[in-house]
Amino acid sequence: MDKEVTIIGGGLAGCEAAYQIAKQGIKVKLYEMKPTKFSEAHSNKDLAEIVCSNSFKSNLHTNACGLLKEELRLLDSLLIKCADETAVPAGQALAVDREKFSSLVTKKIKENPNIEIINEEYLGEELGFGKSEKKKVNSEECNKIIVIATGPLTSSTLAENISKLTGEDRLYFYDAAAPIVAKDSIDMNIAFYRKSL
Repeated sequence: MDKEVTIIGGGLAGCEAAYQIAKQGIKVKLYEMKPTKFSEAHSNKDLAEIVCSNSFKSNLHTNACGLLKEELRLLDSLLIKCADETAVPAGQALAVDREKFSSLVTKKIKENPNIEIINEEYLGEELGFGKSEKKKVNSEECNKIIVIATGPLTSSTLAENISKLTGEDRLYFYDAAAPIVAKDSIDMNIAFYRKSL
């Protein structure tokens, strides 16, 4: 049997996982519901869309965030490579142009011959739970490797099916809040804008 991994979710975690697995010569099926279906937070059709802050936090090697990024660079992280290429001025932080970042990640994933992108909502029914609960799961399906990397934007159907599979009544996602403020929402009569040096 040929090696193959299914990854559900084309966000940051799903794209990095797909890239790292594909580098090992393993075929990857990457499911992403966009552009067929969008959550309320999504705004573009690309993979690895950043819907919150455009900052990946500090680049300084004197703190955990900066050290982690340096380790990821040494390990050939796709996301850090793309972040470095699309970086915008942000002091000592690594911040990116969100549109350019997701576009570049999408391009790199599409170029990889070991990754097949499937643009449809993954519901989980083919694993024997959800609407088709009476379906018998055969041994080949049990031996599949599946990475669920959908994060906080998991579709409601998949979230319900994961709950049924795990026996948990809810899922939890932990993240640091870092809001984005749209420039046109700022009253420039009481604020000022500093152009880059």
